Amino acid sequence: MKMDSNKRMITVGVFVLIGIVIFIAAVLTLGGQKKTFEQKSTLKAVFKDVNGLQPGNNVWFSGVKVGTVKKISFTPNALVEVIMNIENKTMQYIKKDARAKISSEGFIGNKIVVIFGGTMQSAHVADDDILAVDSGLGTDEMMATLQQNNQNLLDITGNIKSITERLMNGQGSAGKILSDDKLANDLQAAIIGLKVASAQVQRITSDVAGYTSQLQTEGSLTNSLIHDTVFYGRLTATTAQIHEASISIKESSANIKRITSNIENVSKRLDSTGSPVGVLLNDEEAGKNLRVTLANLASGSKKLDEDLEAIQHNFLFRGYFKKKDKQKDD
Repeated sequence: MKMDSNKRMITVGVFVLIGIVIFIAAVLTLGGQKKTFEQKSTLKAVFKDVNGLQPGNNVWFSGVKVGTVKKISFTPNALVEVIMNIENKTMQYIKKDARAKISSEGFIGNKIVVIFGGTMQSAHVADDDILAVDSGLGTDEMMATLQQNNQNLLDITGNIKSITERLMNGQGSAGKILSDDKLANDLQAAIIGLKVASAQVQRITSDVAGYTSQLQTEGSLTNSLIHDTVFYGRLTATTAQIHEASISIKESSANIKRITSNIENVSKRLDSTGSPVGVLLNDEEAGKNLRVTLANLASGSKKLDEDLEAIQHNFLFRGYFKKKDKQKDD
């Protein structure tokens, strides 16, 4: 009887010991998951709406769990203050200009606080710092947006249905093209013409490209004009000479015009009887008189020669003329 009692006590003691071990393991496991035994600092954030966030929910930073929600309370101005326990070893990575928002672990999962952002130039947060918040979309807003998107999708489907019915009934330009074979053939012919025109344009473009490449051929006139500075200088000098020649030609043309005008004036004066030459050229009587006068002058000159010859042989002047001849001979 005493032996059975001892066995029972031993069995109970074993089960109690096993229970204690299991309890300690559970506490350590849960404490490790909640990170209960790690040193933590406190960060705060003030939201207008926490969308069902509860104390004990997780806090995430860059996709890593860094703490839990410690306390949720109202502020005097009816906002919600969330106090978070954050692991000390991660405080150095969270910057003072980082922001906090309410999110969820899944589409319908537990609510969490997500810390994001922050610049490298900013200092890291300290204990009891207050983070700025970002009002993300809550579940209600997401459902409202989804409902609005569904309504828009329904409207688009209705519009597509209406357009399809009009196309099938031959309404509108597209409907006529689908229902009218002649119009479709005309459109096909127009497309073919457009392809032909496009091919011609492409061929012309190719020809222009070939011509341009020929212009760039070394030794050609255009290539020399572009690249040969000596040739360009000669061409410039030639152009200047041509310009000077054109100016000279212009001046010569003006002189010829002036001479022509003078000749025309002289011709008019010769044709007029107001000048002596004009009288001689146009008045026959004056011409006859002039010829008679010239004849008389010729006859008088001949007689004068004869008289001079007679004077030379006259004894009164013979000594004078001999003296003159002697002076010439000396």
